[in-house]
Amino acid sequence: MGNDTAVAAVADEAGERRREQGGWYFYDWACSVYSTSVLTVFLGPYLTAVAKSAADADGYVHPLGVAVRAGSFFAYCVSASVIVAILVMPLAGAAADRSGRKKPLLALCAYLGAAATTGMFFLDGDRYLLGGFLLIVANASVAVSMVIYNSYLPQIAPPEERDAVSSRGWAFGYAAGSLVLIANLILFTAHASFGISESTAVRICLASAGVWWGAFTLVPLRRLRDRRTTSTAPAVHGWRQLAATVRDMRGKPLTLAFLLAYLIYNDGIQTVISQASVYGSEELGLSQSTLITAVLLVQVLAVGGALGMGRLARMYGAKRTILGSLVAWTVTLGAGYFLPSGAPAGFFALAAGIGLVLGGSQALSRSLFSHLVPPGKEAEYFSAYEMSDRGMSWLGPLLFGITYQLTESYRDAIISLVAFFIIGFVLLARVPVRQAVREAGNPVPATI
Repeated sequence: MGNDTAVAAVADEAGERRREQGGWYFYDWACSVYSTSVLTVFLGPYLTAVAKSAADADGYVHPLGVAVRAGSFFAYCVSASVIVAILVMPLAGAAADRSGRKKPLLALCAYLGAAATTGMFFLDGDRYLLGGFLLIVANASVAVSMVIYNSYLPQIAPPEERDAVSSRGWAFGYAAGSLVLIANLILFTAHASFGISESTAVRICLASAGVWWGAFTLVPLRRLRDRRTTSTAPAVHGWRQLAATVRDMRGKPLTLAFLLAYLIYNDGIQTVISQASVYGSEELGLSQSTLITAVLLVQVLAVGGALGMGRLARMYGAKRTILGSLVAWTVTLGAGYFLPSGAPAGFFALAAGIGLVLGGSQALSRSLFSHLVPPGKEAEYFSAYEMSDRGMSWLGPLLFGITYQLTESYRDAIISLVAFFIIGFVLLARVPVRQAVREAGNPVPATI
């Protein structure tokens, strides 16, 4: 009788864990549409065009009285959004860990970002400042929400499941991005049939991403559980919390070493994601329809890539698989520099290469880091991780924008990002991950 009760309890626990995991996947399904349709496809070229319409005779706009080349405005706004996120993320992570009430914080960030994204419908004419403001709010909101979201991973998945669970989350996100991009492509290419202008079609695509984000966030808010915390320490604000987290990490130097490597190579990944459409439209002269199709190809292949690299990680370990992906990123980006203008076939090949490694490199980095987090400090450590994932990714866009401002060449801007992948590879290769897991106080998986 007692054995039956124990078996039933284990089955109930497993069922509840699967329910939470399913809800967790749906936040990737909800917010990834913003990253895909807004940040990767539409907003870069569209906001650049709006800024150019507001530019002076020399091609400059003047936000807050500072002369900025219109072609660099989008990249600078991405950098600014990251700096805003840096100021908020440590506080959000500390509040989540100490209160145990993660869902209200997740809801606040998600719906603030969804509202800003929906408001992009009103971005037209020469309202580049409005576009910049909404981009900063939405991008900072998604970054902070991901701190809370990622911190659930160690709580809903035991160590042996995390690579698979993390990879499925990314796959859900890319599947959603693909679905919405198909609808975007239909609306954009057939906008005249719907009786709307091309500009209006773009603004509908932007706003619909915000509606999608808000609607599907309801699923994780229903399924994820808040957990009690035994911590009685008061929340520490802003940079003080970040400093406290870094001081704590200094006692886990290998965790800090991994985070530094991830900070570098993921800065390159995030910059390629956010600037690829600008490169395609402004440097290669490709149409918006071509860009949408290319990003749709990335999304479709990224689903299989994330799941496939998850299987490779089970055989060869997450670290080796990530290192292989960084080699692929370097080769792909180098090839992008030599793409001929006006030739979509080469851009599609580049998109295919990115799609095969994009989801896996990010999913496996997230699951590998989850093994390096001391128990009870998930949100606090993931706030630092999220600064590397989306939060600290300000240097790449800044370098991209400055390179273009100085050279007026997007080719020079895109090739400058190769350094992030090479340096990140070298730093990650030096991290002994098994020792890092042990030092964090976690069990070491058979393959990592």
